[in-house]
Amino acid sequence: MTALRPRPTPRAPRTGLRPRLVPRTLRGRLSLVALTTAALLMVILTVVFNTVVRHHLRRQADDELRTRAAAVATTVDTGGPRVRVLETVNDQLLDANVWIYAGPRLLEQPPSAGPLTQVAEGLARQGGRRCVTASGHGSGPVRLCSEPVPGARQAATIVTALDLSPYRSSADTLLLGSFALDAVMLACTYALTRLAVGRALRPVGTMTDQATQWSAVASEERFGSADRPAELARLGASLDALLDRIRAVLRHERQLTGELSHELRTPLSRIVAELDWYRSRPRTAAETRAVHETLAEAAESMRTICDTLLTSAREDATTAAPGTAPVLPILHRLAERADAPDHVTVTVEAAVGTDGVGGTDGRLEAGVQVAMLERIVSPLLANALRYAESSVTLHADRDGGGVRIRVTDDGPGVPPAFAGQLFQPGRRADPDDGHGGAGLGLPLARRLARSAGGEVSYDPELTPGARFVVRLPSG
Repeated sequence: MTALRPRPTPRAPRTGLRPRLVPRTLRGRLSLVALTTAALLMVILTVVFNTVVRHHLRRQADDELRTRAAAVATTVDTGGPRVRVLETVNDQLLDANVWIYAGPRLLEQPPSAGPLTQVAEGLARQGGRRCVTASGHGSGPVRLCSEPVPGARQAATIVTALDLSPYRSSADTLLLGSFALDAVMLACTYALTRLAVGRALRPVGTMTDQATQWSAVASEERFGSADRPAELARLGASLDALLDRIRAVLRHERQLTGELSHELRTPLSRIVAELDWYRSRPRTAAETRAVHETLAEAAESMRTICDTLLTSAREDATTAAPGTAPVLPILHRLAERADAPDHVTVTVEAAVGTDGVGGTDGRLEAGVQVAMLERIVSPLLANALRYAESSVTLHADRDGGGVRIRVTDDGPGVPPAFAGQLFQPGRRADPDDGHGGAGLGLPLARRLARSAGGEVSYDPELTPGARFVVRLPSG
């Protein structure tokens, strides 16, 4: 038998101090970073400043000791065979914390020297100018310096001492003052950083509130870049482009849903009608086959409509981006690839400009991508080839600030009664005319042109024949 493994005990969620110490807002995090940086900088500056101050105070103490030693040296006579200490008026002041040595022999010392005499003796034996810090008989440190006095036969050494407690007290006071100043500076730094970051992020809060309001009411307003810093202006431009893209996608989705609903209603109505008619009374085998054929035709029509609209919607998502397309080369390519009957000729024409080609600069460019321009013109060309008697003409020229493309055929034309329904999906003037198609080419061409800021229209002035006009912004 297989032993049962004990179920592992679920771990309790980690609740450390680190997540609590790290602020959740960007303002708090930036303020914490600024506070930490300022604290490190102030600690370094405080240590350096107090080190320099203590070194400066020690040098002041050494200078005072050497000045006192120089004053005492005026009372020492080293010109004779023996070193003598002369008596002066201020002898008591000069003898305070002063040791006088003739070589290693002590001549004079302070009344209450204590253990400092051993330190002074060590300095005298070493000779030269030296300074050391020792512990006095009290609580404070004492600084001792030796000063040699040269002589003809025998040299003398003067050792002076100074209590460093006042100097240390001044250094400690400066250190405490530095810490207090650091605390005040850190508090001011934190407060000013929070204030500055809060003012800098105020436009972000405004943009957030605007986005919340716009999403609630489906507003068409945009952020723009006026009166904003450069970074927020770029962010606003990116968000505006994203909102425009989302709006276009939603518009296409609504349009696709409406077209599917509209187009599928007709074949569904035929199916329902045929089924009701079939159930109304018994039918013969021939009538049953006729009903089956009608249902199959309606189902095939529904499949064609769905495939056409869904393919168009997917291609719209990839061709909705802005671009430019050379009109004349594309029209020539479409004419060459067109599946024209043998008796129909396709011709491409362009308005002659000052350069003899087309327009004033020799180039006609539409402000759409190449694929979109082909998808706009292709249904119009296919429709013209379907009904043309002998010729189809593709004519391109300038139309104010845009580009105009006219697709003309010499066919029977559009019945005047049907002209108002040309661009309604699924509508055909004569479904039994022997030509294929689901009646979706013209509506799709118009929808694509409008999505690019253009238009597709029918020109009723041409008779006989039919002419469709495409207007697009120039590239």
